[in-house]
Amino acid sequence: MIDLTINEAGLEKNIQKAKENNIIIPTLEQMKNPELVPEKIKEKLKGVGLWDINPLNLFRITWKNEPKEEGGLYGGPNFIELPKSLTGVDARIICMVGKWFPTGCHKVGASFGCLAPRLITGQFDASYHKAVWPSTGNYCRGGAFNSKLLACDSIAILPAEMSKERFEWLSQIAGEVIATPGCESNVKEIFDKTWELRNTREDVMIFNQFEEMGNHLWHYTVTGEAIEAAYNSIADENTHFFGGCFTSGSAGTTAAGDYLKEKFPGFKIGVGEALQCPTLLNNGFGGHRIEGIGDKHVPWIHNVKNTDMVLAIDDEDSQRVLRLFNDPVGREFLAKEAGVPQEVVDSLGLLGISGIANVMSCIKMAKYYELTENDVIATVLTDSSVMYGSRIEELNEEYGPYTNKDAAIDFAQHIQSLKTDNLLELTYTERKRIHNLKYYTWVEQQGRTVEELNDQWYNFNGTWGAVHKQGAQIDALINEFNERTGLLKNL
Repeated sequence: MIDLTINEAGLEKNIQKAKENNIIIPTLEQMKNPELVPEKIKEKLKGVGLWDINPLNLFRITWKNEPKEEGGLYGGPNFIELPKSLTGVDARIICMVGKWFPTGCHKVGASFGCLAPRLITGQFDASYHKAVWPSTGNYCRGGAFNSKLLACDSIAILPAEMSKERFEWLSQIAGEVIATPGCESNVKEIFDKTWELRNTREDVMIFNQFEEMGNHLWHYTVTGEAIEAAYNSIADENTHFFGGCFTSGSAGTTAAGDYLKEKFPGFKIGVGEALQCPTLLNNGFGGHRIEGIGDKHVPWIHNVKNTDMVLAIDDEDSQRVLRLFNDPVGREFLAKEAGVPQEVVDSLGLLGISGIANVMSCIKMAKYYELTENDVIATVLTDSSVMYGSRIEELNEEYGPYTNKDAAIDFAQHIQSLKTDNLLELTYTERKRIHNLKYYTWVEQQGRTVEELNDQWYNFNGTWGAVHKQGAQIDALINEFNERTGLLKNL
């Protein structure tokens, strides 16, 4: 469970710092339903840009922002539906859009879910501690951004081979940026750096997204409800909400699947990973290029017992489709020759690399289960192509100018020809095998106990179920925090 023990000395300092910096903290309930945001805050947001370093942007940590860069308020959940002309399958695939969060990525929500509980309990002292954000990419961006909004110092940690856009942006936001060796799948090197900081500095607090139940709870509470709302907006008497696919980065978004399983009987959760690093599929390892996910371990916050399918995606497919979706020649091919509606073509920049992998997982799930036009699969577009301009340039340098023939090949080979290979429908035994892999990372390396590991498998109500109930407690503490600052009352 999330530790909500109060440290009054630290809490008092955080309240004072919030007063000095005009920080009002939103509740999880307001993130689910932003219509609950006070009208005076909505009025002030009309003059604030989506990426501005302004505490008011804490109230834009929601899937329901107006899709605009400046001054937007709220509406329905941001999602797009991909047609058969693009995916090649009858099933309807709905994709939640992460671009319209501050920082252009939903990880700003996951990181809020980790930092806020420790801030409102005083366990994290904003006048002393530095928030450390170990990440394979976007999570440390979200953490650094939230730290800035909440007047906290931050340290971002991410692999050296991540896109230069991430490093350039972080250099302006985070107090310190640490590049660890390797690529997307070099998670242990990130963990090693956090232990080095723990052992050499007293002023750091680690917010490990792979371990923090606040990440799980935020997605369970906020992302789960947003996907439900998106589905309900397209549902009729014939539709069937079959399942959802989420790549296993921190496994935070899989918590939305936990929520949806409770709402829709029979809902299936598929978890994607890179074929080049098939840890869940067959205990494998390796490097890969699907930025936004991390591998060679099973995240502590992954409720493996709820997972129905593992799907491995070839990183070459994701790279080729990134180029197809973002090159003018590729878009022209899709609209004029593949018959993809122009409004869909115009929206393809909303898919970053991990979002593309998520869609590919949905296609493979649809083919495996022979889904029809009445079946719906949901997924998440964590970020957009904005973060991968340098990757597209690298592909252009490697392969030369993009042609109509290239587009035809990429569309046929890397989307339409996706098969049901390299996937596994999980039995009880297969789920337990994946769960058991947690032992080697979390018990042997990261200080967890065998008893905690077994509780995750055998004691749902004492672990996952207990965490799911903590949202109301956290909201009560947030309301109390805001009351003590007096800022909301005096708006």
